[in-house]
Amino acid sequence: MVCLVSRTGRQHQRYDNMGRRQVVGCIPYRYKHGINGSISNELEVLVITSQKGHEMMFPKGGWELDESVEEAALRESHEEAGVLGDVECELGKWNFLSKSQGTFYEGHMFPLLVQEQLDFWPEMHVRQRIWMTVEDARQVCRHWWMKEALDILVERLMSHPQNQEQNVISCFTA
Repeated sequence: MVCLVSRTGRQHQRYDNMGRRQVVGCIPYRYKHGINGSISNELEVLVITSQKGHEMMFPKGGWELDESVEEAALRESHEEAGVLGDVECELGKWNFLSKSQGTFYEGHMFPLLVQEQLDFWPEMHVRQRIWMTVEDARQVCRHWWMKEALDILVERLMSHPQNQEQNVISCFTA
């Protein structure tokens, strides 16, 4: 069963030791299917509109105290974009200034290999979701740090093409 209500409020949000609110996002992606049903090497990413519908971005939101960073990434993708899948190795961490809030944030981004696109999701009435090419997403995404994460994802997927057939991106730790 999938919850159809988004978490709200900031009383359970995480903050780093500098007082920056920690947010987590995902770049939902998939490979297009060919005419004969085979999986092509053409990558698509899912962008969503902001709640007011004027800007495009990848799903992101607050990292809460009762969840891991990966759980937060999956929850935000479900709540805002209505997709479920496999959260892969973190793309990076960015410090950025929110123009609307005038405060600094720490943002973590992850790839999400989409396994299921839901017909109903918590924020379906306040957001639109659109699958598009990487190039188009880079053009419409409003956040510079999300564009950098997208570039890292593309580089990662291109440098490990053998994993494409298995839909697996391994995390390499030293």
